[in-house]
Amino acid sequence: MVEWLGENGFSYFVDSEGDVGGLWHGWLFYFLMVGESSEVLQVRGQWHRDLTIERLEEILELCNEWNAERIWPKTYVRVRDNGAVLVYTEVTVDLEHGVTEDQLDQLLQCGLTTGSMFFEHLDETFPDPLRSAP
Repeated sequence: MVEWLGENGFSYFVDSEGDVGGLWHGWLFYFLMVGESSEVLQVRGQWHRDLTIERLEEILELCNEWNAERIWPKTYVRVRDNGAVLVYTEVTVDLEHGVTEDQLDQLLQCGLTTGSMFFEHLDETFPDPLRSAP
């Protein structure tokens, strides 16, 4: 994955747990290999803002609509103990039987592109009040 990121000119980091991530258009994405034998590729994105718990029903409905209409990415929320609602995207593919370089490129691009599309949709649906003129 690191090789692919470097070859494509993407900036990235490796965190203290060895997970590879980077920022794309201000959104955080991780590239993970999970599963018993690290055979499952997961491209996971996190929206750059969080919402208040009062918006939970609204964001869940938006995620459910997206998931019902599209294959990728899967969208979901997590609620922190303080009530902050975080929004995620995920493209997960089992690569147990192998993958070509072209297929890997397509899967990684898919995770970034479809995740970014959903985050753009969120930005339109929930405009950042600090970016609006008074």
